[in-house]
Formats: sequence, structure tokens, C-alpha cells
Amino acid sequence: MMETLTLDRLDIRILDELQRDGSLSNQILAERVGLTPAPCLRRVKTLRKTGIIRDATLRLNHRKLNLNLMAIVHVRMDQHTSERFQEFEESIAHCSEILECYLITGHEADYQLKVVIPDMDRYHDFLLGKITTIPGVSGVTSTFVMRRVVETTKLPLDYLEKRHNQKI
Repeated sequence: MMETLTLDRLDIRILDELQRDGSLSNQILAERVGLTPAPCLRRVKTLRKTGIIRDATLRLNHRKLNLNLMAIVHVRMDQHTSERFQEFEESIAHCSEILECYLITGHEADYQLKVVIPDMDRYHDFLLGKITTIPGVSGVTSTFVMRRVVETTKLPLDYLEKRHNQKI
């Protein structure tokens, strides 16, 4: 059973600061949100325990690593069965080039993938060597990102600030 947590202004400020920089020390985080270190740490532990804070990751600069090509790939499946979808999802789970995968609706495709790779030659190899060899893939449409206009992992918390003591 999920534990219910009531978020107050300090919890929301902690979440906001950690979304900006997940590597903050507890000391610096406490200073930024106006707490002493011990209560700040207790709050962070509670936010982790309840699952509000899932994990902390480090974001890398894709260009510095020669991952210059980003593609949005729409994949169509030949059958709409749970077995076919499960087989596809298990197959792509091992593709390090795939940053995100969504099962979608309202489009001719069944899945949308966000893929990052060094160049078009490697994309060609990835597409023909991995994606189109998965049983059930009946079609693929690729679009290529020219420029990232908005890129964030930060969730909008401002709506929580308007309703203090938000039960989660």
C-alpha cells in the first residue's frame, strides 16, 4: 500500500532545488531551502521512501561525446497483441541508443522512440540491424532533430505551490 505524504512549501522547495541539481550536498540544499541539515535530510529521506524522488542521474553533453544525431522514430507493429508488444519492448530494452520509448495512440505508429547516435551511417546500421529485425515491426518512420528547443527533466511544481499541503 502506498504511503500518503502531505507536501508543504519546504518539500516543494527541496524538490525544486534537487531537480535543478541532484548533486547538491545536504548542507547546501538545507541552506537553499532555509532549513538546518538534519530536518532537511529527514525530509529528503521521506521523499525518497515514498517514491516521490525516484533517483538521481547525471546528464552528459551528447555533443562532447560525438552523439550528434538524434532521431524520433515511429514504429508500427503488425499485430496489436500484448505478446507482440511485450516482445518488442523486451527487444529494445537492450538498445543503448534508445533514450526513451513510448507506447502511443492517436498516430499511425504504435511506438515512439527517441534515439541518439553518432551519425547517419550508424543510424542506418541501428535501424536495419536492430529495429527492423524485431519480430512484428511492420514499418518505421524516422524524423531527425535539427535543434533542441526545450530539453529538461524538471517536472513543473508550480501548481503544487498554489495548493499548499498537497496530499500525494
